[in-house]
Amino acid sequence: MFSPSRLRPSILGPSFTCLLRRHVSTLVNNPHIYVFPSATQNSHVLSLLATDPPALSLSIGHTTAIPPTPASFKENPRFLAIVNDVLAAKAALDPALMAQAAAFAQRSAGVVGRRGGAARQPARGGWVHISDERAAPDDGRRIAWPEDIFGSLEVDGQGHFVDGGRYQPSGTYRIVTPQGILGLSPFLRAHLVAHLAHLAEQPASPEALA
Repeated sequence: MFSPSRLRPSILGPSFTCLLRRHVSTLVNNPHIYVFPSATQNSHVLSLLATDPPALSLSIGHTTAIPPTPASFKENPRFLAIVNDVLAAKAALDPALMAQAAAFAQRSAGVVGRRGGAARQPARGGWVHISDERAAPDDGRRIAWPEDIFGSLEVDGQGHFVDGGRYQPSGTYRIVTPQGILGLSPFLRAHLVAHLAHLAEQPASPEALA
């Protein structure tokens, strides 16, 4: 059974309310994630879209516990691929990541300046990681744990993204960890939700619905 205290009612506008047939709740610690009863007993569908019934092909996945845990959660195999598509297209435009890229260039220039001696060398480029916000490094680490890294963007020595960042998925990211579930920046989450909504408007097969 699910504890009501683990869920929170979703406050939706009139245009959404008239479209929903069932009461929609969200995760307490992540109000951007909607929770729907699943056709499977003692299971819930998690989605970034409030549409009811949820499209399973666009959902985050299923969970048998609220809040979801690594043991209770089963991800939608398609979802992370959709996330990576959005990151490849939009991550280099995220103001927070642009600030990280600029900071990277400053650190790189400082290191080169100390090592370059009389003949100052140009700053080197590198990579900026896109990390889940559920567990920001707070123990002296500059890099998140592998399961919290979506992927990386390439940066040149001036702090600019190279060819849109040339996004590379990490291959190690996990949607749910002991620290929580998926947490993107507001900028990237908005673009992901918009893309999911666009995909939801496309013709769907009957089995794609809960």
